[in-house]
Amino acid sequence: MVRINLLPHREQKRQARQRQFVSLAIGLAVLALAVVGLVHVVIAARIENQNSRNGLLKTEIAKLDEQIKEIDKLREQTQALLARKQIVETLQANRTEAVHLLDQLVRQLPDGLYLRSVRQNGAKVTLIGYAQSNARVSTLMRNIESSPWLGNPELVEIKSVPLDRQKVNEFTLNLQVKRPTDATEPGKVPPGAPAAKKGPSA
Repeated sequence: MVRINLLPHREQKRQARQRQFVSLAIGLAVLALAVVGLVHVVIAARIENQNSRNGLLKTEIAKLDEQIKEIDKLREQTQALLARKQIVETLQANRTEAVHLLDQLVRQLPDGLYLRSVRQNGAKVTLIGYAQSNARVSTLMRNIESSPWLGNPELVEIKSVPLDRQKVNEFTLNLQVKRPTDATEPGKVPPGAPAAKKGPSA
């Protein structure tokens, strides 16, 4: 006896395949959502970690900025102290310069020559005076060359002028004062200079 299946088996198979496809699609969708969620969580954690590190870096940078400001203040104070120290050392080194200048001028002036004006600008000194002859001025220049405190004499001008009903030579002469750095170490007397007298020891 022949059996004939009159049920719509093709329709059932198609529906089964559709259900299987829908189930697979739902599963893939759930899996994709899970992957997206996991990636989001990982990225959010990394962002949070980076934000935390950025905050720490900002805090440390702020501390370093404060330390740099303090260092700058200390550097400025150090520079100011060094400048004051340099000024004090310069004054200390040059405090006897005027005394030595006048002493040497008196020592080096030859007979028949006297000064009318002495002007000092830093280490440069300008002398204006009268001499009985040009030879006296030459002698003065040679004396300045041999002085331990004076040097570099330069004759600017010499001319004959009337003075007290007689003719004399008026001269203008530039010279340099030898500073301690030029002559010798600070606090030491240049070679040939008169040594300071020592008082009686206690």
